[in-house]
Amino acid sequence: MSHSVPPFWETKSLYKMTREEWESLCDGCGRCCLNKVIDDQTEELLPTSVACALLDHKTGRCQNYKRRRKLVPDCMKFTPKTLSEFLPWLPPDCAYRLLLNNQPLPKWHPLISGSYDSVLAAGNSIRTMVLVSEDDLGDTSEWYDYIIPM
Repeated sequence: MSHSVPPFWETKSLYKMTREEWESLCDGCGRCCLNKVIDDQTEELLPTSVACALLDHKTGRCQNYKRRRKLVPDCMKFTPKTLSEFLPWLPPDCAYRLLLNNQPLPKWHPLISGSYDSVLAAGNSIRTMVLVSEDDLGDTSEWYDYIIPM
């Protein structure tokens, strides 16, 4: 009788994961690459449909992931060390947030489903949204016109 080994995300702390394990938690939804605005009264981060200039609207992936920080200096470098700093910028159903709060990954997550298509099928990909590139807008004050629910 063989016993199956639980998946790494059920047994390892986010802080103990290898780089490969950490990166595999990303479901490729692209929602973290949507620009946010801060509500002046509540200080709440509000997502917009204004996408980073490097976000590929068809795939939901960064067009130059390895060089993104050089090309977009304010792109977040999300690592176990910066987890608490950037957590509010991530969607509520992001694997990093869920695991930090001891919640399971959703059934549509690629590590569970075996396919990135499940993210799209669940309606959690930016590929289902009408996006505007930040390059197409002038002043960032215009971003308030593009606030969306998340």
